[in-house]
Amino acid sequence: MFLRLFTDLRAAKVPVTLREYLALLEGVEADLAEHRVDEFYYLARTCLVKDERHLDRFDTVFAKVFKGMDTLQQAIEQAGIPEEWLRKLAEKYLTDDEKAQLQALGWDKLWETLKQRLDEQKGRHQGGSKWIGTAGTSPYGAYGYNPEGVRIGQDGNRNFRAVKVWDKRDFRDFDDTRELGVRNLRVALRRLRKFARTGLAEELDLDSTISETARHGYLDVKLRPERRNAVKVLLFLDVGGSMDWHVELAEELFSAARAEFKHFEHFYFHNCPYERVWRENRRRHDQVIPTWDVLRTYPADYRVVFVGDASMSPYEIAMPGGSVEHWNEEAGAVWMERLTTKFQKSVWLNPVQQQLWSYTQSIREIGGLMNGRMFPLTLDGLDSAMKVLAR
Repeated sequence: MFLRLFTDLRAAKVPVTLREYLALLEGVEADLAEHRVDEFYYLARTCLVKDERHLDRFDTVFAKVFKGMDTLQQAIEQAGIPEEWLRKLAEKYLTDDEKAQLQALGWDKLWETLKQRLDEQKGRHQGGSKWIGTAGTSPYGAYGYNPEGVRIGQDGNRNFRAVKVWDKRDFRDFDDTRELGVRNLRVALRRLRKFARTGLAEELDLDSTISETARHGYLDVKLRPERRNAVKVLLFLDVGGSMDWHVELAEELFSAARAEFKHFEHFYFHNCPYERVWRENRRRHDQVIPTWDVLRTYPADYRVVFVGDASMSPYEIAMPGGSVEHWNEEAGAVWMERLTTKFQKSVWLNPVQQQLWSYTQSIREIGGLMNGRMFPLTLDGLDSAMKVLAR
């Protein structure tokens, strides 16, 4: 299946043996490359190159073999390689200088042009700069590069440049049973405490029992309501996309908060809160909760904690329709203002290192909407956030 790679390596004086070639085929058959071109590259290099002096020759031959096909169909027919691999191979050949020469269309022009392409395009395209296709510089499609585009038919982020994703995306719920590091987070959350005795009288009041028993001359058991943390918390969790890098930390915070507060509710959102939120990611397309219902259901004495990296296209905050994966009638900034106006005791916890915030426009904008109440998701940052919420 990869005979040309083997013969071209031999021709380039890379000492590859038949045994090593067969080992590569066995690795492919065992699915060690997981159908990803990057994994196949490293698998092939591991199997076929024994001396680091030959790495440059290997890279040159590998690029020649897999870039030298005229069309995707020809590559599939000649090499028998999965289409997904070949489609992604084109990603390697756009230099930084070439990327710098590309210009963003801007929000209005982007959508106007997309409508024209949908009306005009009749077939599949690859490697171009105009049509909806793959592995090119067009603003529309997959596995290519453009400063601002609409991602269509790609399984995940690559360059974090898409301003809209035209695919159904599935996320998973955070695990609220995580214990690693949870203890330290719970200690920090305990600063947000306001104890009160509410509910049924089920706890033994030892002092009153002794006093009343001595007064009456018989055992007089007195009960009282349990002393609980009366603070009420709404936790809004950003999920998916660039937040995948911070899942472990977010899960620890989620688990600690659920254990620490009796009055606790959580909701998920993606990048920026809009007109709907949800409680289960696997049902987020059919069991959503209107954000207006959240605003009407929970009183203003709830403390609100947003957790997210605030790393997104600025359009997602400032523009109607700016959400990366659905058409929002109102801008994210409008919903953020409604939430922070109703719940004035609110903070935003950001897992991105604080020294990097100034380099991302969307982080600066969310920080402005929070009136500066954005804190790093560290123990010190969480401690500072709890002080603000406890005032």
